[in-house]
Amino acid sequence: MERIRLGCFEVKNPYTRVVKTVEASKESVHSIVFWSKNYDAFLRMKAGEKLNRLGFNLYFNFTINSESPLLEPGILPLCQRLGQLKTLASLFGPENIAWRFDPICFYKMEPDGCEKDNLSDFAVIAGEASALGIKTCVTSFLDMYPKIHNRLAFLSRKKEAGPIFTAPSPAKKLEVIQRMEKHLSKLNMRLSLCCEKELVSGLGSDTMILENACVDGNLLKRNFKGDPETRRDYGQRSKQGCKCTRSIDIGSYDQHPCFHNCLFCYAAPDMDNKLKKDKIS
Repeated sequence: MERIRLGCFEVKNPYTRVVKTVEASKESVHSIVFWSKNYDAFLRMKAGEKLNRLGFNLYFNFTINSESPLLEPGILPLCQRLGQLKTLASLFGPENIAWRFDPICFYKMEPDGCEKDNLSDFAVIAGEASALGIKTCVTSFLDMYPKIHNRLAFLSRKKEAGPIFTAPSPAKKLEVIQRMEKHLSKLNMRLSLCCEKELVSGLGSDTMILENACVDGNLLKRNFKGDPETRRDYGQRSKQGCKCTRSIDIGSYDQHPCFHNCLFCYAAPDMDNKLKKDKIS
């Protein structure tokens, strides 16, 4: 909010470390798209209302997964997250919210143990989202980045119990997705897949499942009018099925660290900082 007041953001490229200035006036910005699984601070400080009064259009990607102290140890209880979803829908409209159930995880606690998943609260969350008028659910399956292996090794060295993530077969993925779609269709909700091109290709021509755009200029144009950017952003994971349109990411892993410590996170939770210190020592 301070950078909005100043009228610009200073964005550092995480690879080249080059800093560029991004203008942040209502004349230069069509919409602000948020990603989070915890909007508590945003709601408490009434940031959305303040941004609306300044003339900014707002869209929200809200990740709400099943309650799991194992996979998402720092996240709020499910009932509180659903409360945030209700507040966001009331303040900004359900058409401006995409519910993300992401990622779908399969895992074991022992190499020869029973396989588990994080789908237990899916139907509950879907029912709550549908009752609020939210029409979109976005999902994908866990991608095992090298940093995730490092986190699990870190937990093992600390003698803390951690999951052993398993990779479902294409047939099992297809069965899970079709089951989710069938449930959502009864609630008048649609399912979109994020960067799951191979899975989408196996669904057949009669499927109603879409490839997702987390930043969708065409949707923002329908919802807010005006003239947002609608060209594809091929700098994203387009080969994996990303349909996002062009935008500028003003987030920063360095300046905005996350303390939820989700084990499957593709970004940089606080746990990774502890891991680096552990390697040094």
